[in-house]
Amino acid sequence: MKMNDYLNDFTNHLREAMEIGNASALKKSDKKFSNILICGLGGSGIGGTIVNDIVSPLSNIPILATKDYSIPNFVDENTLVIASSYSGNTEETIYALEKCRSRNAEICIITSGGKLKTTAEENNYNHVLIPGGQPPRAMFGYAFTELFFVLNHYGIIDDSFQSDFEKSISLLDLEKEKIQKEAMEIAKKMYQKTPVIYVANGFEGVAIRFRQQINENSKMLCWHHVVPEMNHNELLGWRTNVNDLAVVYFRNKSDFERNQIRMDINKKVISEFTTNITEVWSKGESKIENTLYHISLGDWVSWYLSEMNNVDAIEIDVINFLKGELGKV
Repeated sequence: MKMNDYLNDFTNHLREAMEIGNASALKKSDKKFSNILICGLGGSGIGGTIVNDIVSPLSNIPILATKDYSIPNFVDENTLVIASSYSGNTEETIYALEKCRSRNAEICIITSGGKLKTTAEENNYNHVLIPGGQPPRAMFGYAFTELFFVLNHYGIIDDSFQSDFEKSISLLDLEKEKIQKEAMEIAKKMYQKTPVIYVANGFEGVAIRFRQQINENSKMLCWHHVVPEMNHNELLGWRTNVNDLAVVYFRNKSDFERNQIRMDINKKVISEFTTNITEVWSKGESKIENTLYHISLGDWVSWYLSEMNNVDAIEIDVINFLKGELGKV
């Protein structure tokens, strides 16, 4: 399969993920949690970052997504730890999980197999199995969706997310051709440029996903920043070394009104140095809908750029080399 085949199946992934989530037989826990830690990297870890953006404003306890071997010192028996690794063999996630286990945290695992599946089965941990054997970033819809089911199971969120996912699926199916057309136009503006991605606070995970997809699928460097933080530093960088940049704003009606004003002013400042500025407004009424809309569009942009750059969107030879070298140590 090519990457565009996976992108075409995105809403089918979401549908199947919901079926898996509803069918998962997770054990109840009587623990009263003080905090939540989501462990994961790359195509598996980005789901934790985005879920944090969506759920944290609604949660009564703090949520942290970690992407390292280490864990925060607060992890203890009152911590809910969700380890998400598509392959089940992500080295950093396995290290982090072992440390969490040593502190008697509540463990739940989302994976397709590998060492994490074995760990879950041997220790009778709650776990959700998703289809395996594919590029992790192409299976984002599965792991992302299951995180909501896990949080609902443990009482962190209610089940209203399911309606938001159903509406998202309908929206993406309805808008598919328009999304692809807009993505192609954005890709043309980014071709042979360095993309610069801006979002309002609360949607940084979306920007990171887009950046990662451009890195992995399009084999290009780019960067992202968040409003309002970038107003206090990066905005001054728009003075020198500003050639061959392509700016895209991912915007939402739900963005805080003061940040909306900031973005409009940002555009005025940046337009003095480049005319290559694009705004993408999400569709949908919920943050889940807004998020999945942007993710679908960004994924398509990365695919079209891979075609323009004449590269294999799925190939990850350098990452495999790195893992092979690490395996020798």
